[in-house]
Amino acid sequence: MTHYDLAIIGSGSGNTLISPEWDDRKVVLVDGGTFGGTCLNVGCIPTKMFVYPAGLASAPGESSRLGVDLTLDGVRWQDIRDRIFTRIDTISRSGRTYRADELPNVTLVEEYVRLTGEKSFETPGGDVITADQLVLAAGSRAVLPDIPGITLPQVHTSDTVMRLEERPQRLLVIGGGYIAAEFAHVFGAFGTRVTLAVRSAGMLRHLDATVSASFTEQAAQQWDLRLGTDVTGISANDDGSVTARLSGADGVVELEVDAVLVAIGRTPNTDRLGASEAGLDVHEDGRLAVDEFQRVLRDGAPVEGLWSLGDLSSPYQLKHVANHEAKTVAHNLLHPDALRASDHRFVPAAVFSHPQAASVGMTEDEALAYAENKGAAVVTAVQHYGSTAYGWAMEDVLGFAKIIAEQHTGRILGAHILGHEASMIIQPLVQAMSFGLDAHTMARGQYWIHPALTEVVENALLHLTID
Repeated sequence: MTHYDLAIIGSGSGNTLISPEWDDRKVVLVDGGTFGGTCLNVGCIPTKMFVYPAGLASAPGESSRLGVDLTLDGVRWQDIRDRIFTRIDTISRSGRTYRADELPNVTLVEEYVRLTGEKSFETPGGDVITADQLVLAAGSRAVLPDIPGITLPQVHTSDTVMRLEERPQRLLVIGGGYIAAEFAHVFGAFGTRVTLAVRSAGMLRHLDATVSASFTEQAAQQWDLRLGTDVTGISANDDGSVTARLSGADGVVELEVDAVLVAIGRTPNTDRLGASEAGLDVHEDGRLAVDEFQRVLRDGAPVEGLWSLGDLSSPYQLKHVANHEAKTVAHNLLHPDALRASDHRFVPAAVFSHPQAASVGMTEDEALAYAENKGAAVVTAVQHYGSTAYGWAMEDVLGFAKIIAEQHTGRILGAHILGHEASMIIQPLVQAMSFGLDAHTMARGQYWIHPALTEVVENALLHLTID
């Protein structure tokens, strides 16, 4: 048995906890996967490095209506892939080397482990490790549905699809969430024929209904979108392709593709850690239960010295949330008598597809339910990109900003943007909500650069009917 002052399971955001304040104490960092975690290796960073060239590849289709004739000469998949992962893999290796070889007080354990108690765990070889304080930051993994053929080598998740040797000519994407939407954009822009099998009646159903409906409509114009469709089996063909059986409104049909991407969500790794067996509280969706200070709960009470952050315990599977929670834990580890709480009031998110979608706060349905419960009233304004000067320059007929506010106070309850650079345009609204700036003051109390596209936010705020 080996004892440490601090043990961290997970090398994503958990890796950031090893600060100079721990230089004179023993620390162990544990991760059986690729060093650096999901975001760096298989998540937000490499996917966005694919999204940007996908946007360039889409330019010819966008430019012709503006009088600019462009042609796409080709997409060099291997060059794009290698540019991305040369950088990603170098960062991962250098991070591993720094923790494993350059810090005398840090031990790196490159194995998957299981909890044996509140602050103890065991390696596959039987080594038991204990710690005064333990941080669980083991992340999540892609969900695989239980259908025949799901283990075929032509079936991928986001973990593997970005490293394919060749770009598939035909790709079936199973799912209708943000991962499915982003990869449909990437592969579709590069010339792959993309088919989306979506069980529900629309895409991005977790977003505001107006955004979901509009994105679904635009998705159907870009890709072969099959709504209300289940994939019931996948079988291999002699030529290396696969045939997927799709069951929908038109009955069962067969679709031959070169590869399948499963993008139906991610599940926390609490089961792999043995969290329930160790007596820790786990939500129905598999998340580890924590309080506002990121302390892990057992029988509803916080366990002293046991913390969690990121996808393992958070309902927000977002890197910026994991980083925020890591800052909370970093402080609380060192200041147990002055605990800080994480702030999850206004968590923004974006979908880097075509078009982009971004959101923060309540959807309209959530705001109406809130208003009914509080006996208040809410107002909503939808402003289209095409109503602004920059929208005219783009000849945009699709993008819009939707803002929801409390009528009496002008307090912004939610914001939802669909269109060009939505992920950037929404940031002023995130800032306003975070610092309590009401819609009236935000719209009238500052300059808005003319004719920047952010005027769509200004005009939406001005069109809210505030008392």
